[in-house]
Amino acid sequence: MRIGVDGRSLASPAGRGVAHYTRALLRELGTTFSGDQWVVLVPGNGPVPGPPLDHGGITLRRSRVPGRAIHGAGAIAARPRLDRLVGGCDVVWAPAPAPVAVSLAVPLVLTVHDLSFEHRPEDYSAYERVWHRLAHPRRLARRASRVVAVSEATRGQVIREWGLPDRIVRTIHSGPGREPGAQAERSPSGGGGYVLAVGALESRKRLGLLVEAHARAQARGLRAPLVLAGEGPLRAELEMTQARLVGRMDDAGLDALYKGALAVACVSAEEGFGFTPLEALQRGVPAVVTDLPPFAETLGGGALRVPPGEPEALALALLRLERESGLREQLVTAGATALDQLSWSRAARELHAVLLEAAGSP
Repeated sequence: MRIGVDGRSLASPAGRGVAHYTRALLRELGTTFSGDQWVVLVPGNGPVPGPPLDHGGITLRRSRVPGRAIHGAGAIAARPRLDRLVGGCDVVWAPAPAPVAVSLAVPLVLTVHDLSFEHRPEDYSAYERVWHRLAHPRRLARRASRVVAVSEATRGQVIREWGLPDRIVRTIHSGPGREPGAQAERSPSGGGGYVLAVGALESRKRLGLLVEAHARAQARGLRAPLVLAGEGPLRAELEMTQARLVGRMDDAGLDALYKGALAVACVSAEEGFGFTPLEALQRGVPAVVTDLPPFAETLGGGALRVPPGEPEALALALLRLERESGLREQLVTAGATALDQLSWSRAARELHAVLLEAAGSP
């Protein structure tokens, strides 16, 4: 089987969720199914962050045309077609909705992570809103032979809200984010120097809510400071708060940050899966998260869950994590069961089966 892959996310910073999802699955697919040909189109000639992907059956194909030109042409003129840019293929995999053009005779498998861009467009920049309009995610999903949802919650949404047939939408849970490096150790029960949030500094992550809740908890005696790892448009605003900003970290730096944390906080208004709480659990650190269905799927009992948009509940959860003896260990132990159900190798096998099915579909 020859698979064309929309690899545009690989040219973005390696820490971005879709970039990590695409890279992690390609690594497994290229190794496990090296007899297949995986031709990954990365527009433009800029660097591709992270370890080289040219291994097994994977070939990176660069385009001289800049990414934005390809995106715009794909959205407006349905040209150039990705299957032709990769020299022909049996099926195309798009790891996220994007302005991608594919010949009608070529099956398309589309991964959908969440529908926050439709539910909460105000959380996105003007450029991102234009991007989503150009991508026509709903139309792309209806054209697809198969749609992959990263959680049951997302699957239910795309079926209900986009009117997709049940039979073409499959849930494939992602792996548990970045695995710990060789030098990383699980955090001892007595650790916990700070509350940590990892990810883009942008509105949809509700970092203002976290800052407010942390300040309330500090007023009641919380000792742990707040550390934010990432970059984004809210950086200047967040620099005016009590939070310590450490910027974007490499994998070794993230391992060290996770190891020293009291807990990881992920309080987005909407998530489709959520890597950072799982990455924390792998390193022996619990999480406090918004009470959203995907977190119930992926974390089980490995996190404290708080109602969306309630800083008081979040402040109380942070105080519990610092003060209640044994709570952190209890959460990490419960989360180990959830972690056992997630792996990139399993996700790759399930995705490969969907690609084979799509390639053989009429």
